[in-house]
Formats: sequence, structure tokens, C-alpha cells
Amino acid sequence: MRKPRRLWCVGSVLVLCAARASAQAPAVLNSPGAGTATKTTTAAPAPVVVPPPDYVIGPDDVLSIGFWRDKELSADVFVRPDGKISLPLLNDIQAAGLTPEQLRVSVTEAASRVMEDPTVMVMVKQINSRRVFVVGQVAKPGPYPLPGPMSVVQLLSLAGGLLEYADRENILVIRAAKQADGTPISQRVNYGDLMRGKKLQQNLELKPGDTVMVP
Repeated sequence: MRKPRRLWCVGSVLVLCAARASAQAPAVLNSPGAGTATKTTTAAPAPVVVPPPDYVIGPDDVLSIGFWRDKELSADVFVRPDGKISLPLLNDIQAAGLTPEQLRVSVTEAASRVMEDPTVMVMVKQINSRRVFVVGQVAKPGPYPLPGPMSVVQLLSLAGGLLEYADRENILVIRAAKQADGTPISQRVNYGDLMRGKKLQQNLELKPGDTVMVP
């Protein structure tokens, strides 16, 4: 009769110790990042871009159209290849070729047909329509965005620099703008001179649509 009583006492001690250990253990599953616990995060809003002074809206640009006290009409919009944007209740509005202020006036006029005294804000979120191009003997030829001022040397740096057999003395900048008779405007750039700090006026500021050719 004594053996079962001893076994029962030992079992009670084990159960009691386990209970105390469980009570003292930290609640790991309830701590952030442990087990299956999840943490809710809020995505930061996309920053607003400060466009250059000569900026006009173009295809592929992303704009934010805001209406004061009317969130139903407010939206972030993508400028389509046909140059138009779509807004709730206002349908299609021409955007390409306009400055943000000119578009604000157009949207305000369209909104006046469906609401009284609309207050409209136009902000630029992404500038994708302004591009320059580099071709030829560079590490990474192709189109590059032009969100602000950029020189020939800066573009060549973005393109990974010149390749070994590039003709450094006869780099050609072909302007997007043309002469009155329609012929292209081009200018030769001697990269070697620029690297020696000579004839720095050759380091042209690029305009949208310009192409830099490295033979």
C-alpha cells in the first residue's frame, strides 16, 4: 500500500513543477515577430516630384489630381499614350502638352459642370515622359529618364562610361529640336577635353529627346 502512495507523491511534485515552469515562462507567442503574430504597417505615400521650370506633361507621367473636400473625384492618374487622363465623373481630359497649372485650369472647368466652386490641385508624382538616349560604345546604352538638369558627362556616367575602343574625340549630340528647314541640330563633343578641364562649354545640358552617339 505504501508504494502507490510514494508514486502518487512523486507524480504530484512533477506536475506542480511543470505548472510553475509554465507559469514563469515568457509568453513568446504573444510577442511581436514571434510565432504567427503579425504586425500591421502603413505604406508611405509616394513622394511628390518638383518638376523643372520648362516641364510640360507627357505620356507615361503619373499625376495626382486632388479636389478640396471631395475625395470621390480625387485620384492618381496615368497619362495615356493618347495624352489624356481619366477622372471619375469627368471622363477624359487632355493632359499632354500642358503645364500642371494649365491642366488644373482645364480640370477646374470640367468639374464646374458637376459641382459648385471646385478647388483643384495638380501634383506631379512621376516624370516618365522626359527621356534622353545614349547609343554606341558605352557600357549601358539605352533611354534614361530626365527628371531635371543633366549634362553630357552626367549621362555618360549613368551609362557606365565609355568602352575601350570608343572614339572619345567625336561624340555627337543630336538635338530633338530641329532647324527651321527640318534638318537635325547636332554638336560634336570631345570627351578627352572635358576630362582635362578644357572647353567645358562642350558639356551641353541635355533636353528631352536628345540623343548622345558614341562612335
